[in-house]
Amino acid sequence: MELIYLDYNCFQRGFDDPRQLKIRLEALVCEEIFTNAEREEVELVWSFMHEDENALCPFIERKLEVLRLSSLCKVRINPKEEICTAAKGFQNKAGLSSKDAIHLACSHSAGCAFFLTCDEGLIKRAKRLNLSMRIVNPVDYIREVGKNESATV
Repeated sequence: MELIYLDYNCFQRGFDDPRQLKIRLEALVCEEIFTNAEREEVELVWSFMHEDENALCPFIERKLEVLRLSSLCKVRINPKEEICTAAKGFQNKAGLSSKDAIHLACSHSAGCAFFLTCDEGLIKRAKRLNLSMRIVNPVDYIREVGKNESATV
């Protein structure tokens, strides 16, 4: 089963402005990924960084929905020195924010196959790290997985 780390923005995408086609597509795909997790077709990761970001969310309805979605994440990542060290290295090498670097370090530490984010700038900067996991937009993930599934049928 594929292990996937969703950036916090994927948990919140359904609340963003649906008038933009890109946002509507990403929200639909993120919802499909959560449905796949419910069906146990994929495995999702929740980290202490998600917990921190959700605690800081000022919108109670969003916070509650993210908490509900977090229950679908079967793998939990707690703070560790190796994550902190990796995050600092990611910041220096790719110019990432501390928050983004921690998310990537948690994903890397968990051995995820995919890190999904709606942040195109993060995707571009993270490619400099040459990590073994795929770092892509959720829509690109669904395209890639769909292509692989139809190739095996």
